[in-house]
Amino acid sequence: MTSSGAGSIDCDVHPTVPDLRALFPYLDEVWRESIEQRGILSFESASYPPNAPITARPEWRGANGQAATSAADIGRHVFDRFKSSLAICNCLYGVQLVLNEDMAIAFTRALNDWIAKEWLDRDERLRASIVVPMQNVEAAVAEIERLAPDRRFVQILVLAMQEVPLGRRQFWPIYAAAERHKLPLGIHAGSSYRHPVTALGWPSYYVEDYAAQAQGFQSQVASLISEGVFAKFPALKVVLMESGVTWLPGFLWRFSKYWRGLRTEVPWVDRPPEEIVREHFRLTLQPFDAPAKPDLVERAVAHLRSEDMLLYSSDFPHWQFDGNDPVPAGIPEGLRRKILVENPIATYDRLKTDRPQEGVR
Repeated sequence: MTSSGAGSIDCDVHPTVPDLRALFPYLDEVWRESIEQRGILSFESASYPPNAPITARPEWRGANGQAATSAADIGRHVFDRFKSSLAICNCLYGVQLVLNEDMAIAFTRALNDWIAKEWLDRDERLRASIVVPMQNVEAAVAEIERLAPDRRFVQILVLAMQEVPLGRRQFWPIYAAAERHKLPLGIHAGSSYRHPVTALGWPSYYVEDYAAQAQGFQSQVASLISEGVFAKFPALKVVLMESGVTWLPGFLWRFSKYWRGLRTEVPWVDRPPEEIVREHFRLTLQPFDAPAKPDLVERAVAHLRSEDMLLYSSDFPHWQFDGNDPVPAGIPEGLRRKILVENPIATYDRLKTDRPQEGVR
């Protein structure tokens, strides 16, 4: 396979917090003491067990078994290997798992400051998402307002499986802030584990949890549309990250069909959901869940009925593809350029004017 090509914009890479102590310089003393006294060792999310094979490709792990622990790692593997010009850091460290609101707010703030200092400051080609404490909507809005002046933050990051569906109106102040600052809402695979990750209860195995993420994304798409989020915030964009791709056309057909019979209960949804999705939603490319045959890949992409929806992502360091080309064979050449560069620029408003020159290190 060949590299993705110079100038591509990688919309989903994952910095790794090496251990909880890495955040200590960005925490108030009371929280450092609390962590020490209580013996809390990690906030790692069970969504991505650090030692699971799909968490990182073997050649990307360091001597300690961890991958993506420094900006230099992204420099070698994303910028040098894949020839990207920009990469958006989406840190999945499990601050969403914390039940104590005050602790969640403190560690979310520390995580964002760590990203800014240890990653964005070290490589001008890096951008990042604002991780928000969904445990407290007021605090989430405050974190957006705190970081929005730093234009290196280009998106708001939440998990697909929340305590309640994201369309609920208690979350609307977050979307108002997102629209005000022209920041897309990024929904990433993962769970706060307030509820089972399947509709039938808790699964027994990690593979069930991983496969069930598509159910969470479907529910969030339906919730955001049905609750009227896009009628209230018509400029809001939503990026589904690590959702897969092939589930969407069938889901939209079914959702739009049922809307035609039930639309009297949601009069603010004034057009078919499939049209709303194609205007407001985007999906990162990896993991691409179609068969490997090029003709089937081309057919799967055609079912989206839009050339604007797919965004390039390597999903570094997760093991979602082999070789050096995260773009599946079968993507038409004309569409490839849109996926690699044009669609990301159109989605992330701050990339339109804040891109470094290609080749700058």
